[in-house]
Amino acid sequence: MPLLIVLALDLSSSKPAPGEGPPFFAAIINNGIFVPVAAIGALSFFLLPLVAAMAGAFPLAGEAEMGTMKTWMSRPVGRAGVLFSKWGVAILYVVVGMALVGIGGLLAGWLVFGIHPLATLSGTTIGIGAGLERIVLANLLILIALLCTISLALFVSTLTDSSLTAAISAMVLFVVLTILNGFSYFDFMKPYTFTSYNLAFTNLFREPIYWQPIRNALLVYGVTVAGLLAVSWLIFRRKDILT
Repeated sequence: MPLLIVLALDLSSSKPAPGEGPPFFAAIINNGIFVPVAAIGALSFFLLPLVAAMAGAFPLAGEAEMGTMKTWMSRPVGRAGVLFSKWGVAILYVVVGMALVGIGGLLAGWLVFGIHPLATLSGTTIGIGAGLERIVLANLLILIALLCTISLALFVSTLTDSSLTAAISAMVLFVVLTILNGFSYFDFMKPYTFTSYNLAFTNLFREPIYWQPIRNALLVYGVTVAGLLAVSWLIFRRKDILT
């Protein structure tokens, strides 16, 4: 994805205007440091949640599909340990994917557009080191947001033995919530749904950082993940393991 963005912008005869495309997309042509954050921001709207849903669904439901869950249960480890180890494996998959996007994007941006001090959304400029720190923080915030989708897929996988069903169900719920957030009629839901904070990471690129929406996002992410994990554990600890 970051390589495609860099290639498209480098070969395009017409450059994007400020504000056009995904967040920070137009800024890439002047500073390659924006490639990783623009790429990860664009992916966070669909492809990364899809990866998170698949990663969260397979470790548990996939074991049931392959008939190996009983083998796990025969080991001297509690069901909570099994559940949270599967959750951790799903997170690891997503972290590796995000790291590849970030590192690849930074290298591609440096080679084609160069790396320069970062111009913030507030009109000020910060150094390259500070800019990289904020890009890392933005990735961490997006990762925490993806924990909601991972946890949602894990929850559904405690209800079914099909990893495909769990992944699709989690993704459908993500898409439905995202669509509902786009209608003013459902504004009352926005403070409580994790999908309404997809752009919270952009506040890290203001000077000074605008922390309030980030704190709100982290609170909603935390409550969502904790609630889904708690319900998943309550279901899984009583579930009959037949395969």
